[in-house]
Amino acid sequence: MAAPAKGMWYSLGPLLRVVQTRDLDARRWVRALRRSPVRVLFPSGQVEERKRAPDKQPRKAVPEASSQGQQQKQPLETSPSQTPHTWEEAGLRYDKACPGDRRLSSVMTIVKSRPFREKQGKILLEGRRLIADALKAGAVPKMFFFSRLEYIKELPVDKLKGVSLIKVKFEDIKDWSDLVTPQGIMGIFAKPDPVKMTYPETQLHHSLPLLLICDNLRDPGNLGTILRSAAGAGCSKVLLTKGCVDAWEPKVLRAGMGAHFQVPIVNNVEWETVPNHLPPDTRVYVADNCGLYAQVQMSNKTGDRDWACDRRFLKFHKNEVDLDTKARKDWLPKLEVQSYDLDWTEAPAALVIGGETHGVSLESLQLAESTGGKRLLIPVVPGVDSLNSAMAASILLFEGKRQLRIKMGDLSRDSCCH
Repeated sequence: MAAPAKGMWYSLGPLLRVVQTRDLDARRWVRALRRSPVRVLFPSGQVEERKRAPDKQPRKAVPEASSQGQQQKQPLETSPSQTPHTWEEAGLRYDKACPGDRRLSSVMTIVKSRPFREKQGKILLEGRRLIADALKAGAVPKMFFFSRLEYIKELPVDKLKGVSLIKVKFEDIKDWSDLVTPQGIMGIFAKPDPVKMTYPETQLHHSLPLLLICDNLRDPGNLGTILRSAAGAGCSKVLLTKGCVDAWEPKVLRAGMGAHFQVPIVNNVEWETVPNHLPPDTRVYVADNCGLYAQVQMSNKTGDRDWACDRRFLKFHKNEVDLDTKARKDWLPKLEVQSYDLDWTEAPAALVIGGETHGVSLESLQLAESTGGKRLLIPVVPGVDSLNSAMAASILLFEGKRQLRIKMGDLSRDSCCH
């Protein structure tokens, strides 16, 4: 066998050394490479170790440059002379809710308990649109719960100062909400004061001398729809007497579609104080939701007639009048009945809408009689029950709007002629 070339021994030397060290732990070699990188040997035999220093220098300069950039942004976050436009510039912070957080349990209490809402003076709003309407109207937020950060960033930054921002799991919001698909954000607000609220300019511009009085409305969906119709018709104010469902209940808020922040709403009004909320010379009209009784009155047939409406009024005053006595005919206030489409807006008008189950109260009839008001009848086909309260309110409110717009147009034409 021929002897190997002289150059081959030099090439095989390092390979033999590698083979002899195969039994060593590979991890030790990896750690060694990390601590001391492999040096590059040039053919001339020179080692250029200084060339690696400039390579490391830019890497060290990158974090220094970023730290300088952060120091430059710091005054932007805290500078009082500039108005923050973004969530980051305002320096807002949020917390992540932990299991057993007491703030979470208070949410369900506010949702389910009307006495707690009235005692604490707080309400719960759900959904980005409703919360945005509340903030625009001047409602004071106290706490926000949200499942995604972009939901809270959509709100005005200047309205979030001093507000507790808490990020929770979407499952928690889903448990609190009665919606099929919750929007992922809920807010606790101070109960709005109608005197301090800022209502839209367009709403104030189209406001009419027409008020709405809700009497014994117990259904949340009906009340929310009625409030929405009142805002659409241009009512100047809505009064809710005692016995009505809470206007700030979540179901009423959802059915109202933002009407709570478009028209002033006064809650829990005693009948004795209702005149204090009415403009001078206001006439009170009662929506008649017992068509048979009203039609008989209009035809002057006072013989055998159905006393179902009277019994509905009288069952709340059993101590005053016996239901079986004939004195009941003269006991109820005597109000003239007229069709809803006849003129009934000669003076500032207040419309009373009663609930479907109990109807209007005796106090509403007495107030209408004392102000010279009437009972407004919406005629229906014989055999058909009375209309839904929300439907009747919408018909009467927009009929009143139609009459008032005609009169305002006549007044403007008269002023132009003179």
